Amino acid sequence: MRSEADGDRRAVAVGAVALACLILVVSALVPALVAARPAYEVPVESVSADGNPERPSGEAWDTVPAADVPLASAPSGLPNASDTSVETVRVQSARTDDRFYVRLSWADGTADRNVTGPRRFVDAAAVQVPADASTRPPIAMGGTRNMVNVWYWRADGDGEELLAGGAGTTTEIEEGGVNATATHDDGRWTVVMSRDLESNAENRTSLAVDHDVDVAFAVWNGSGMERSGRKAVSEWHHVPLGGGPQGPPYETILWTVAGLAIAGVALVTVHAVRST
Repeated sequence: MRSEADGDRRAVAVGAVALACLILVVSALVPALVAARPAYEVPVESVSADGNPERPSGEAWDTVPAADVPLASAPSGLPNASDTSVETVRVQSARTDDRFYVRLSWADGTADRNVTGPRRFVDAAAVQVPADASTRPPIAMGGTRNMVNVWYWRADGDGEELLAGGAGTTTEIEEGGVNATATHDDGRWTVVMSRDLESNAENRTSLAVDHDVDVAFAVWNGSGMERSGRKAVSEWHHVPLGGGPQGPPYETILWTVAGLAIAGVALVTVHAVRST
């Protein structure tokens, strides 16, 4: 006949096994939950200027997570507007104390850097943000009452910053200052565009904010006759600029809940052991 002490020891053993299982489950699930991010989010990381984030190969980008953003042909009246070739652009974003950086990378077997004839076009890319970062403008170059800033890079030039209030309305922002650097290696373009976080100029986006900012992307393949409105574009995504350098708020919440759960089960088990 089994004694009461044997039963208590069995209960303690079961509790210890349960604690071990819980720790294993939490260890497996929490990192996955933390790594997951909301749909359409392009994560942003704080980096040091010493890591040369202005360069496509700067070591600062080694620790910045990437988002693969799908592209589709933009609606356009140009001939063969639906015949675009770039289907995905890999996007990373980072910030230092005073600048914001976007790194774009996409497959393109030909580097079209020069216009050598009337039917030749250069490769290009663009990043679009609302002029007023607290609102979401129409995706197709904004609207008359809700304009957008466009950071534009061409393979035969530098970066420039534009203001648009609808298709065909782009004008250069005189106060703008977008820097762009690019490389083409192993059939891929990698382009970094950056500018100051702060802006006091009218209709020029300030990125020194504590909330999400919408962002969209476009890519042109010059050798595919892509130019102007014939381009591959994304839907609106967003950059969580309100999350702070330690990541989005839910990351801290998840880790806190997991820690409290483990501590609670441990206390119950210790109490059970001492009671036997």
